[in-house]
Amino acid sequence: MVKSAPKPRRLKEKYSRREILTAVVFLLPTMILLIGFCYYPAINAVKGSFYDWDGFNLPEWTGLENYASLFSDSIFALSLKNVFKWALGSITVSLLAPLIGALMIFHLKNRRTQYWYRVIFVLPMVVPSVVTIQIWTFIYEPNIGLLNTALRTLGAESLARNWLGEASLVIPALIFVGFPWISGFNLLIYYAGLQDISQDVLEYTQIDGCNGWQRVFHIELPLILGQIKLLLILGLINTLQNITLPLLMTNGGPGYDSYTPGLYMYFQAFRLGSYSMANTIATVMFVIILVLTIISTRLRSKMDA
Repeated sequence: MVKSAPKPRRLKEKYSRREILTAVVFLLPTMILLIGFCYYPAINAVKGSFYDWDGFNLPEWTGLENYASLFSDSIFALSLKNVFKWALGSITVSLLAPLIGALMIFHLKNRRTQYWYRVIFVLPMVVPSVVTIQIWTFIYEPNIGLLNTALRTLGAESLARNWLGEASLVIPALIFVGFPWISGFNLLIYYAGLQDISQDVLEYTQIDGCNGWQRVFHIELPLILGQIKLLLILGLINTLQNITLPLLMTNGGPGYDSYTPGLYMYFQAFRLGSYSMANTIATVMFVIILVLTIISTRLRSKMDA
């Protein structure tokens, strides 16, 4: 007589009440902080976008007026244009440069050499971003900056520019910050994906006579598309939320040519005192990020089908 498979045990049967209580106690502080500092502010921002509030007086219901004002705001439209130009350049280089670095490290034969190269690329992560920004601000300084000084020394004074003060140059100059763009975080994500590739698959490619380029383009890259998608979404989100770089280097200038939605939201809240408009911008940014995430997920599903 064939016995039926045992039914899965319920949570209370699998774990004792004491174990469940212990887990709840350890999770509770994290949940309280998560609700208090993540979920509640997000819900409050969406709610606040339907009110007129300056931070002091009682909020006044305005319905969709804030959204109507925002979508007719030429500065917000320009900030979206700026951020997508910025994203096109910065995400391209921030995806490709670490990918090349990770592939080069992965193809090294010596494990110890791989380890030291990983350390070299990850070490810059401990340097505060403000320090990097200040260094690049000095490099771009029009009078005594390193870049223009080098151009004058080489006899190319005609190429010297006010890199952060010209509308046509400010976005490319900001994209160039962080050269050579090999983010330690991105490199580790790629490297972890490459390490997850089965050794059997790699051995079969050698037996089939695949050369290095064929192995990269036909085996390794298709198998780390998940990591590429993840870093693409994170790059878009980080670019949309970018405040520190344009705030410290250009203050949004020249004019509004380096404004981003995140920076515009910051100015609305802390310089103009228009918290309701800042909440509206935050809500629109959330919707844009959500839509981008859904599109990326569906594209990935079609590729896997």
